[in-house]
Amino acid sequence: MRHTLSAFFLLSIIWISNSGSFSPVLLSLGLISVLFVVWLSHRMDVVDNESQPVELTLKLPSYYLWLFVKILRGNIDVVKHIWSPNLKISPCVASFPIHHKNDMNRVIYANSITLTPGTIAIDLSDDRIIVHALTTESMDEVSSGEMDDRVASLVK
Repeated sequence: MRHTLSAFFLLSIIWISNSGSFSPVLLSLGLISVLFVVWLSHRMDVVDNESQPVELTLKLPSYYLWLFVKILRGNIDVVKHIWSPNLKISPCVASFPIHHKNDMNRVIYANSITLTPGTIAIDLSDDRIIVHALTTESMDEVSSGEMDDRVASLVK
């Protein structure tokens, strides 16, 4: 039930922030739309811990901020390598063990690697991830395990 309520509040916030209008007609239509979507989702049994991870609500903003900084630094690094004739790229592929036990953590980890410019998760299995990096420095950053630790701290 808490996942259904969380979905209701999240969809309501999205509706209100996107509409930008607080007229009674639009608020009523928004409420009807949100209730219909929540009812339909509940009836389809798609609202669960994975689709609406309530336990991540307080931890995600700090992770997003950290990931945003990583994305900015990755962008700057890629632009430097593109514009500078002296900096050479050194593409590499490596396989790393994954220590995450649940699927959500594995997917967050792989997506975080892919979102960071200069790196991409090529393959994800139960116990390994294959990563392609534009430079060896980018690969060293992935292999350092900082991102792995940050993702692990999201859901324990």
